[in-house]
Formats: sequence, C-alpha cells, structure tokens
Amino acid sequence: MAHLPSTPDQSRAILAALERLIDVVAQLRHPETGCPWDLAQTPKTLIPYVIEEAYEVVDAIQVGEKAAIAEELGDLLLQVVLQAQVAHDAGDFDLGTVATGIADKLVRRHPHVFGDVVVESTDEVHRNWEQIKAAEKGIPHEPHKLSPKLTKYNRTLPPLMAASKISLKAAKAGFEWESIDGVWDKFHEELEEFHQALAHEPKENQLAELGDLLFTLVNIARWHDLDPSEALQSTNRRFIRRFELVEAVADKPLNEYSEAELDHLWQRAKAVLLRGG
Repeated sequence: MAHLPSTPDQSRAILAALERLIDVVAQLRHPETGCPWDLAQTPKTLIPYVIEEAYEVVDAIQVGEKAAIAEELGDLLLQVVLQAQVAHDAGDFDLGTVATGIADKLVRRHPHVFGDVVVESTDEVHRNWEQIKAAEKGIPHEPHKLSPKLTKYNRTLPPLMAASKISLKAAKAGFEWESIDGVWDKFHEELEEFHQALAHEPKENQLAELGDLLFTLVNIARWHDLDPSEALQSTNRRFIRRFELVEAVADKPLNEYSEAELDHLWQRAKAVLLRGG
C-alpha cells in the first residue's frame, strides 16, 4: 500500500493531541497541584516502566489487535513525555530537544532520502548509517572491529536478545563452527561442565557454566534459523495456559497433590489444549 501523507487537518489534529498529552503530564508534575506519585519520579525510578511498556507494545503487535497496539503505544509515549518533563523540571532538556534531536539524526543518517547520495541496496544504507554514526560520535569508523558493537548489545539489550545478536554478528565476522555437529559437540561439552560445576564448584562458577550452556543453545537456534526469545516466550504462554487449566480443575491447593497427581492434571491440560479446548 502506498504511503498517504497526512492532510493539513489530520496534522493539526495529531499536533493538538500531542500538545494535550504534554499539558496533562506537565499538570501531573505541577509542584503545587500535581500528583504526588508523578512528582516523586526520577529518570531512574521510571526505568522499569519504560521497559515494561516497551514489552507490552511488542506483545500487542505480536497478538495483532490494533486497538491494543494503539493503547500500548500510548503508554510507551507517556514514558517518553514523562521522562522529558522530569528532565525539563530539572533544567536539563525538554521534549522539543528530544524531538529535534531525533529528527535531525534521521535526516543526517538518510542522505539518500534528504540529500544527493544514491544507494543500490539496504546493505549500502547500513554501511552509510554506520559511517555517519561514527563521524557523529567523533570516533574512527572501523568496520573490522566488532567488539565495541558487541559490548553495546550486551549493555543495552535483554540478555537473550543480546546473546542472539552477539552470536549472529560474530558468526558473520567468521567466528563460526564449520557445521552444526560442532555446535552440538560444544553443547554436550558445556552441559557436562555445568553438571560438574553444580556438583563441585562455587556458585560463581555455576553461573558461568550455565551462561555458557545457554549461549551454546542460542547458537544452535541460530543455525536452525530459530528465534530463542520467541521460543521462550511461546513456552511461557503455553505453560501459563496449561497452569490455568490445572488450577481450574483442582479442588484443593496444588501443594496438597502428589507429584503423580499433578502430572496427571498437567497431561490432561496438555490434551485439552491439543484438542483446541
């Protein structure tokens, strides 16, 4: 579907809605008549809400309910506006600074759209983006050095997502097994080391070996073109649905059932879901 630009009336309505949101948040942060909870917030105390709302946006998009997507995007937008208002109250910056900064960045990093640069592929777009980004930060653009990018992934992404990106980027740079057999050999090696650590080593070593085992599983997923985050999220959903069904038929607290009885209830729940119940 072709992109349809907003009409002047639509643009005015959107700007009016954004201005209303900004005014509402400013009122919530008013030092005399505002909300005590909002007034107590700092950039750091709001971090959990930024993360939570971002994940709820992702969930709504995956489910595909348009109304839910719009609602969750609104909740995430609130976090942007609220962070900017907190910064404004502290005399640091405001939402205008945020919006101007990202708009200017997009223009700079898309010279093929806003300038005279000609590109032939998305790979070329990506290379230009990285070069411009490096120039903005005043650092040499060294595409052969991957470790700074991997470090950023580890700092800024959820661990499972970071592991997937680190694994993929390292593999593309040539740090890779010759075949999937090598990855499976590594998995069994790490599994044995994890068993050994659990039996004989301190917790620090146990955590390290567990991390190695999980990272190897991420590599196995990559070789089979599987998204480990998506897989684990799907498993979480299935577990919760089955658990709901177990609770629905249980006539006493679950800790009063034997292991065999719980397994029977669990298998019944699985069978119901397999039948589409």
